[in-house]
Amino acid sequence: MDVINAIILGIIQGLTEFLPVSSSGHLEIAKTILGEGAIGEESMLMTVVLHFATALSTLIIFRKDLAEIFKGLLQFKNNESFKFSLKIVLSMIPAAMGGLFFNDEIEALFGGALTLVGGMLLATGLLLFLADKAKASSKQVGIKGAILIGISQAIAILPGISRSGATISTAVILGIDKEKAARFSFLMVVPLIFGKMAKDVLSGNIQYESASFFPLLIGFIFAFITGLVACKWMIQLVKNSQLKYFAYYCFIIGSIVIASTLI
Repeated sequence: MDVINAIILGIIQGLTEFLPVSSSGHLEIAKTILGEGAIGEESMLMTVVLHFATALSTLIIFRKDLAEIFKGLLQFKNNESFKFSLKIVLSMIPAAMGGLFFNDEIEALFGGALTLVGGMLLATGLLLFLADKAKASSKQVGIKGAILIGISQAIAILPGISRSGATISTAVILGIDKEKAARFSFLMVVPLIFGKMAKDVLSGNIQYESASFFPLLIGFIFAFITGLVACKWMIQLVKNSQLKYFAYYCFIIGSIVIASTLI
């Protein structure tokens, strides 16, 4: 993989991990456009590196929130910190179970299935459009809400379904405060990202021998920096009810992707 491709993939991952337009879908589109030959055998390794970069940017942006979560879990007291930590854990269960029991089926959906990506982008756009029309509320995330948001995160494993878009939209449609919905969405995915990374590293399927260190480093840097910017930007966009613009974007890109597969 050359440096230019690494930069492109890094920027795409950094932006789309947080913006509600599906990072997995856009990476599949980018890989198809660039060609597997341009990406090389280190494709899976690059994916792990890029996800690590955006996970690290999330840790930095939400370091205080994460400290509260760990504090709540360690204290094991019936206080707000512990309750919030419990909700985060509950929200992770559906996606963790899906990845554990249906990993092979999920992996089979990746690898150039652009018709599926296009269709799921259209579904993401519809969900974002509905969430943008939801009325403002100051409701907190409850146990039931955490589970439902977790289910939407599990569904978002599909390429083309935006994880942040699905989880934030579900939370907002449930009447949860928009800023709290965005923060909860970003916090709930961090353990899953690291879990998936660990699974990929231990799987033995990653090619290390032929990997070029410099493109990996460049991809990491660009994903990390754009991730920091996109994460902060996304919180403001959700607060200001501007999800409809991303809905229009998903409708356009999804339609173009589907049309390209029919030509």
